Amino acid sequence: MKQPPAQFAQAAAGGPPPTPQQKEAKEEREAQERSAPSGKIIYKAIVAEGTEELERPSVALFWSGLAAGLSMSFSMIAEGLLMHYLPDATWQPLVASLGYSLGFLIVILGRQQLFTENTLTPILPLLQEPTWACLRNVGRLWGIVLFANLLGALMVALTIVYLPAFEPEVKAEFAHIGHTALRHDFWTTLVRGVFAGWMIALMVWLLPFAEQGRLWVIIFVTYIVGVAHFSHVIAGSVEVFTLAAMGQAGWGEALGGFVVPALLGNIIGGLALVAALNHAQITAGEDEG
Repeated sequence: MKQPPAQFAQAAAGGPPPTPQQKEAKEEREAQERSAPSGKIIYKAIVAEGTEELERPSVALFWSGLAAGLSMSFSMIAEGLLMHYLPDATWQPLVASLGYSLGFLIVILGRQQLFTENTLTPILPLLQEPTWACLRNVGRLWGIVLFANLLGALMVALTIVYLPAFEPEVKAEFAHIGHTALRHDFWTTLVRGVFAGWMIALMVWLLPFAEQGRLWVIIFVTYIVGVAHFSHVIAGSVEVFTLAAMGQAGWGEALGGFVVPALLGNIIGGLALVAALNHAQITAGEDEG
């Protein structure tokens, strides 16, 4: 006997058609999957990452930090090469500054320890558990990573100056970048460092759920830092250390005129404007009621 069309369609579907309640539940699941993650989910993801970093042994932090310091040199190298080969035009800095993003791409995608990232990730666990033990652990991580980053920057600066890896014309572009980093006074460098630390920490906040957009988030944020000449303590240290190694600036000027104010500014920008504010906006009202 021939099966009715409706029954045939039902059998082909493998069961009865979904009820209105089942359709609504399916639509809600799809809406949740397609919606952006809440701030609380991002916060928890960064806390988990920060806790993992605080548990890493000091030796592992040092080698990862050294790798990051070495890798950050590619920001200056790429920018200097672009400046050398691009024509001398008013738009040249807008294109050459794309090279500034290269070091950050290598460090972040390679999961290397960069000091300015750590103004956010380990701070959130500390704000959750404000104990002396956690504070000492954050101090341990900061000290090791900062020292290793600066050591890597110094090693590359000396290599660039004393080994024939680059043509004199390219080294002249590196010197120009270093002079640009050192041209401001202490206060101006510090303020520019606040903006750099603010933007890098915001980038770290955006990355956990950027998914396929991670690459573009890194490029766009760090490009703005580069084109605005905001003072990033590690990327800028490669520049001023190279200038000092060339004998075109004193080591005291490089440290006191750039590294110290940029470091203070990066800490203020990352810690106060991103870590503390995002912690406050997520945890505010949790203890009420």
